[in-house]
Amino acid sequence: MHALTLIITALLVFTLAYRFYAKFITAKVLVINDRNITPAHTFKDGYDYHPTNKYVLFGHHFAAISGAGPLVGPVLAAQFGYLPGFLWILIGAVLGGAVHDLVILFASVRTKGLSLTRLARKYVGKTAGMITGIAILFIIITALAGLALVVVNALNESAWATFTIAITIPAALFMALYMYRLRPGKIVEASIIGVVIVLAGVVAGEPISKTVFGQYFLLSKPTLSIILPIYGLIASTLPVWLLLCPRDYLSSYMKLGTILLLCIGIFIVNPSLRMPAITPYIHGGGPIIPGKVWPFVCITIACGAISGFHSLVASGTTPKMINKESDIKMISYGSMLTEAIVSIMALIAATVLLPGDYFAINVPVDVFHKMGLGTTQLADIERMTGEALAGRTGGAVSLAAGMSVILSAIPGMKALMGYWYHFAIMFEALFILTTVDTGTRVARYILQELVKFVNHRLGNQKRFSGVIISGVVISALWGYLVYNGEISTIWPMFGVANQLLATIALAVGTVYILKHTKNWRYGLITFVPAAFMFVTTVAAGIMSVKDNYLPKHTFQGNLNAALSIIMITLVCIILFESTKKTHMLLRAHR
Repeated sequence: MHALTLIITALLVFTLAYRFYAKFITAKVLVINDRNITPAHTFKDGYDYHPTNKYVLFGHHFAAISGAGPLVGPVLAAQFGYLPGFLWILIGAVLGGAVHDLVILFASVRTKGLSLTRLARKYVGKTAGMITGIAILFIIITALAGLALVVVNALNESAWATFTIAITIPAALFMALYMYRLRPGKIVEASIIGVVIVLAGVVAGEPISKTVFGQYFLLSKPTLSIILPIYGLIASTLPVWLLLCPRDYLSSYMKLGTILLLCIGIFIVNPSLRMPAITPYIHGGGPIIPGKVWPFVCITIACGAISGFHSLVASGTTPKMINKESDIKMISYGSMLTEAIVSIMALIAATVLLPGDYFAINVPVDVFHKMGLGTTQLADIERMTGEALAGRTGGAVSLAAGMSVILSAIPGMKALMGYWYHFAIMFEALFILTTVDTGTRVARYILQELVKFVNHRLGNQKRFSGVIISGVVISALWGYLVYNGEISTIWPMFGVANQLLATIALAVGTVYILKHTKNWRYGLITFVPAAFMFVTTVAAGIMSVKDNYLPKHTFQGNLNAALSIIMITLVCIILFESTKKTHMLLRAHR
């Protein structure tokens, strides 16, 4: 199988879905109307509520939702072969993920920018609202830990990669000041300057990493595990226009540009997929994902097909910046399909590696030696990239290696493999960090909404003390999991948490649609994927607890098991409440 076959098939499916299915939902089910004034105008304050150009907001939303999931998930799921992951991305994105994002963003915009927690409280009931808030806190903390751990593993002891990522922060700050203070409205000029600074960071990273100054960027995993939560805290408390939005907008250029570049490279090289369509690991017992292809492919590839984390962004920062309702379709459904394309690219980059090289990077060295496989091209790739790649688990390193192999195969590019590799690492880390700062901010919103009933001052999102205290609590909690976790335990828990949140959002979306439409059949667009995700994710959660966490007989393993059980229990309660409400609405329709 050649890579072009997968890409062309995916593009055709996604184009048809956006043209027909998305139009049906927005025109018939949701009934979008530009005459309605959006919360960005009604509550404009220059801090959270701010009418934003739809292309800039698309960049923010896409950057915020597309964390490690569309990159790392397909790489890890390549253990099963390329076919299971490819099919799940196509079906999940069109019928599940994009619908999930569209309905929640629309519902939030129509209800003055309410968060998912308050949407559940408004449409399902007070009990569901309170439990949804608690469940989201558990889920988002786990998700942030899983995302951040991928960055830590990718940047660990790599001065070049760390310097490249560090340079994106001052670049975003300068862009914000340029667009909003120095030359207001000059978005194109600011974008060009920002991209040039980031690319200069990639090029300058190699010589700087070899100097005395470069030692400051040669950071260990424990150090990075402390720095990232601090960054998340700072980014989540600054005004959205100063760092969050411009950094996401800047990173969206790099993300989309890199995907386009990789797509061009695949069209030129048209590499063969070295991984078989299906491997023996679909029956379980794999070295990366211990479970069977179902249900684990559906939780391993999270953001690339469907992701509950998207509902936090779609009911968090984005609805507060929507300029008019007609922008919702492109920003939500369009962003999800774009992310699915990213997932296809990541799957291709992983499967162009020979199986021996792929597993040598993605599993610990001692485990790989027991597999009886040998490497073929790994030594050459390590020499040309200037990095030790064996045993660098987590998916990010193998993805960067696969991307560099494809791009360096373009005529005249072979000598630049080292730059391609570190450019790919920067590209991946940008994906993840934009989700970390947005996710921490959204979690802060939710925590303050919960404590508002106990302490109004701490729950006031306009009081600086409440913002700081809630931000510190959220950052410390997910930072602890990063500091003590490993990818084999954190990522499955992140997948379960993420998809349980998608189940909650789809259930709330079903109630919202039934409440606002005369045709009860329209509720099936969210009810069917909600039912599938519930069964799939609960099955994966139970298997993870029984086969992965408890057998370790460690505190961290027991903690992961406890968190998983709590999350499953909370979601069961919310789903029960949603089902009761759905039944009442169906009776009213009849």
